Amino acid sequence: MPTWKELTTANPAHSHNYARRWKLMQVQGKDINGEARLIDAMAERESHILDAGCGTGRVGGELVRRGHDVLGVDVDPVLIEHAEHDFPEGRWVVGDLSAEEIPETGFDLAVSAGNVMGFLAPEGREPALRHIFEALRPGGRLVTGFGAGRGWEFADFIAQAEQVGYRVDNQFSSWDLKPFGPNSAFLVAVLTRPGADLIQ
Repeated sequence: MPTWKELTTANPAHSHNYARRWKLMQVQGKDINGEARLIDAMAERESHILDAGCGTGRVGGELVRRGHDVLGVDVDPVLIEHAEHDFPEGRWVVGDLSAEEIPETGFDLAVSAGNVMGFLAPEGREPALRHIFEALRPGGRLVTGFGAGRGWEFADFIAQAEQVGYRVDNQFSSWDLKPFGPNSAFLVAVLTRPGADLIQ
């Protein structure tokens, strides 16, 4: 599975095409906010949320509209430009999850949607998980989803997350929480940085 950088290097129009696809789906009336609804339901009001691999701000922007404090980080400056244009009330920064620490800490929740994990280079997987882990407050959670066939087997992902220090709380096969089974083609994992699980 090619990384996002490899895709954009091979096709400089890839990022704009990706952004255009989501905007077209929205114009067509398709539901593109399922991930944001789930994160919103899991979060206290006005939570501090990290959108890790935010892309065009599709998820993080909706969470901002729902009253949360969101920082979006993405390796692609073109997608960050789209996020800044479409959701100016959000905070969006260019950053490489695999190579750089998250510029803020103390997040209540982190979300990584859009198959972000599947676009990480193998050598960047553990660092990305660790950078997100270190950005969470104790008891903070990472919710991430990605499809099968992207070079990172689900069992290997879970094992690596546990090695970093996450507690694996739940596994689902979709963002609307369908059960996960041995033949599931998609994984949504809820991972926690151990510590105080409730804000006092």
